[in-house]
Amino acid sequence: MTTVKDILQKQTAVKVIDASIDYKDYVAFDLSAQHTDELKLDLTDAGKFEEFVENHLSANRAKVAFGGYLEKRNLYKRSSNFNDENSEERNIHIGLDLWIKAGTAVLSALDGKIHSLQNNTFLGDYGPTVIVEHEIEGITFYTLYGHLSLESLNGKKVGQLVKKGEKIAELGKPPVNGDYAPHLHFQIIKNIENKKGDYPGVCSICELDYYSENCPDPNLLLKIGT
Repeated sequence: MTTVKDILQKQTAVKVIDASIDYKDYVAFDLSAQHTDELKLDLTDAGKFEEFVENHLSANRAKVAFGGYLEKRNLYKRSSNFNDENSEERNIHIGLDLWIKAGTAVLSALDGKIHSLQNNTFLGDYGPTVIVEHEIEGITFYTLYGHLSLESLNGKKVGQLVKKGEKIAELGKPPVNGDYAPHLHFQIIKNIENKKGDYPGVCSICELDYYSENCPDPNLLLKIGT
């Protein structure tokens, strides 16, 4: 039986930001808890964080930094959105991040229609977010685009058709984008349940088996570095 992973692996020439940037100009980016602890990186200051991203890109002569799927991070400790005293800390990232300057075009990964959109305004959340629904070979799944500009939500409506490679948004600046250095959080979701305009992008260790199955590695689709 065909699965979502099968469908993702069959797709070619997929990009979700500025199509003019070749994948050879991408560089891997380690934001694991161990690495950021070693660097004593201040993750609470979006300006310093953006400078850190820019330095990483410059040092590697790259235009986009990428990574983070199933990465355990300290990035979320600053926000009660991920640290509810009544539940286990959520610190495992279940999407893929693409770090580049604000204003960069965000593209629909595949043909589809807008499922939902919302501005998620908690500190450390997605900020403006668009979710696109796709149906291929009779199988429905979703792609989520988070940390957008507020203007990206203008003129959009649920059910609006989008084409693969079509510009659907732009990356936002802090604090509108959840107060992060500018980047796109890109996530694939098999079962979105009843959620609209939002879906967890970070999970706890006890939830990992479920979310790693429900949210497969976005690089199966993007194929960066393969």
